[in-house]
Amino acid sequence: MSVTKHQLIRYKILDQCFRNPGRSYFIEDLINACNDAIIEIDPTSKGISRRTIFMDIEFMESEAGWSVPLERYTSGRRCYYRYSDLSFSISNQPLNLVEAEQLKSALIVMSRFSGVPQFEWVDELIPQLKAQFGLKDKDQPVISFQSNQYLKGKEHLSVLFDAINNEQVLHIQYKDFKTSESYSFHFHPYYLKQYNNRWFVFGRNHESENSTWNVALDRIIFIENAQMKYTPTDIIWEDYFDDFIGVTKPEGGELEKIQLIFSETLSPYIKTKPIHSSQIDKETVGGLLVKIEVIPNYELEQLILSYGEGVRVISPEYLIQKIKNRIQSSLDNYL
Repeated sequence: MSVTKHQLIRYKILDQCFRNPGRSYFIEDLINACNDAIIEIDPTSKGISRRTIFMDIEFMESEAGWSVPLERYTSGRRCYYRYSDLSFSISNQPLNLVEAEQLKSALIVMSRFSGVPQFEWVDELIPQLKAQFGLKDKDQPVISFQSNQYLKGKEHLSVLFDAINNEQVLHIQYKDFKTSESYSFHFHPYYLKQYNNRWFVFGRNHESENSTWNVALDRIIFIENAQMKYTPTDIIWEDYFDDFIGVTKPEGGELEKIQLIFSETLSPYIKTKPIHSSQIDKETVGGLLVKIEVIPNYELEQLILSYGEGVRVISPEYLIQKIKNRIQSSLDNYL
């Protein structure tokens, strides 16, 4: 059974109502109390029904919940709800089955950092939580995340994560793929992003005053704190990446409409896993016509090439020529 954020809020509010000896909570009062709490965090909520509250009460009373000592007291033709033991609270009870499953799921996510330098605390915390809450491991794992435990640069994750949270300027020694010598710069880190199984950090290059500077973690030689005033950003990074694929946003690049035709074999995959959030599909003769609106970049080209003979660029013309030239260069390697 999955539990939503609203359910957890309702359980907490109901628990508070049931423990309150100074007021009699009838079913309507319980509904109003839950709705008031939910609307505070979600103004778009349309409210909950009597059936929902009854189901919540049934779950809280069950062994899968907390086996709450709930009594119904008659008042006229109605009844109100209150714990028979007012010292009882679900907050003081052991984990129920649902909470245990949620904790297991959280531990699975945390385990992705196991073995990463400076995240050694994860290796210590996971066994402690499992022991404390009686969580048992299955003989075989049932889920796998894409990760590379040998990936270079992961040792910088913790330092960069802390620098972002603490608003700390960094001095970075860096060696990219284009220059023969390393170079250094002062960096105001803002956002960490993983793409194509590599980690990148975005921030402000102090020397160039570029506020969307892209740094690949595997090209960092060393990092140290810099005694400089941190410059915050007003960029909403989740929105920043909406207009392009990958991590490279060409300077001065503008949105363009790209049209591709995918083969009938690839069509089902492209429908269920769109290549971009702007994707519009249309069935056509011989396959699936896909329209996206993005800023063209190197990652877009790489993505198109990754589908091999299963895709063809329809427009714009310059992108057709670019892909043709790259395919031809690839063929020349086999001559």
